[in-house]
Amino acid sequence: MNPERLSQAAIATRWLSCCSVVLACAFSSACGGSSGSSTKNAAPVVAVSGANVLPIAVNSGPAGLYVDGAFASATVCVPGSSTCQTIDGLLVDTGSSGLRILSSALTVSLPQLSTSGGTTGQAAASEPIAECLPFLGSYTWGPVQAADVEIAGEKASSLPVQVLSDTAYPVPQGCTNFGLPSANSLSTLGANGILGVGFYAQDCGAACAAAGTANPGLYYTCPSSGCQVAAVSATQQVQNPVSLFSSDNNGVIIELPAVSAPAASLSGSLVFGIGTQSNNALNGATVYAADQNGNLTTAYKGKSYSTSFIDSGSNGYYFLDSTTTGIPDCTDLVGFYCPSSTQNVSATVQGANGNSGTVSFSIANADTLFSNNTDTVFNQLGGPSSNMFDFGLPFFFGRNVFTAIEGKPTPGGTGPYWAY
Repeated sequence: MNPERLSQAAIATRWLSCCSVVLACAFSSACGGSSGSSTKNAAPVVAVSGANVLPIAVNSGPAGLYVDGAFASATVCVPGSSTCQTIDGLLVDTGSSGLRILSSALTVSLPQLSTSGGTTGQAAASEPIAECLPFLGSYTWGPVQAADVEIAGEKASSLPVQVLSDTAYPVPQGCTNFGLPSANSLSTLGANGILGVGFYAQDCGAACAAAGTANPGLYYTCPSSGCQVAAVSATQQVQNPVSLFSSDNNGVIIELPAVSAPAASLSGSLVFGIGTQSNNALNGATVYAADQNGNLTTAYKGKSYSTSFIDSGSNGYYFLDSTTTGIPDCTDLVGFYCPSSTQNVSATVQGANGNSGTVSFSIANADTLFSNNTDTVFNQLGGPSSNMFDFGLPFFFGRNVFTAIEGKPTPGGTGPYWAY
């Protein structure tokens, strides 16, 4: 969706339908993922070299708590300096935009952004900026700071990033009113941060730069008297680092090999750019344009569901409910399906451009999948998520999945779109 053309209600819907953090040892209802087969681009190839290629690994993450989580690293530097730190264990998320780093994982001191456009401590500085971002099952809170960020051979200079902390500034009531738990620690996030490489250049856009009731209330200024909702310019909002690269800045590809059975880990690549180099061509992939809300439409059992999306930050294939699907919920693992035998499912996805294709996948018993504590890669993991389809990381297994950034030209048209 385009945040510059949406109401406060639509912005809230956007964020509540992004990825959510789900830990392998503390399962909760989340977003999704898919598994099995569907219309795929022919013979997916995983790129292994190039300045625009970042290795990713599907494993249990830095806390040892994840399943179906794709992790990568980035180097964070004090702007304009050689004071840098490489941070690994970042969750790769095409369902959000922006780099978010746990304060506990950050050892370099980054300059704080302020509403003046400067950094605190400068003469032009005013009030420090912080952000509260709700995901489906948790929220992140913390100051917005500036960093030069190097990812593979690409660089985003003076990138606004969110540093996750419950203590840097007191968590405001507007943040806790979402009724969600904090994900500001390693034990709750399960990662050292989130590398959001989704559709949008900023994580909110013009709505959060607007004054009054049109503002969805995600950004705050935090003077000594306490944090208050504030209008923050788009340039000072948390930015998608890919959109600020000097090249290869129109989208990303996640490339992961096929998975036929549970596995302990899986290696793949995050490739920057679409049609900008020889290793990121569309190669006949079908383009599914996102609608104004950033979604696809999925038809299943004669009914269409307009809230459907493809999201690497989700760890399973989450869709509808047990009554609609006929697939029983787990009795002990809330938020997952536990059929007595593996269920094969078929649905049809359609983009706003009219392109459509069949997606076939399978849902296995989550209790059985998790019975082997050494496995973290599952191609048949799923669960309920009322009135929506979320094609999470298992959907990416055996596909090259493209995510094109809004407003950026590509050989497949202008983003936002998915292609595979």
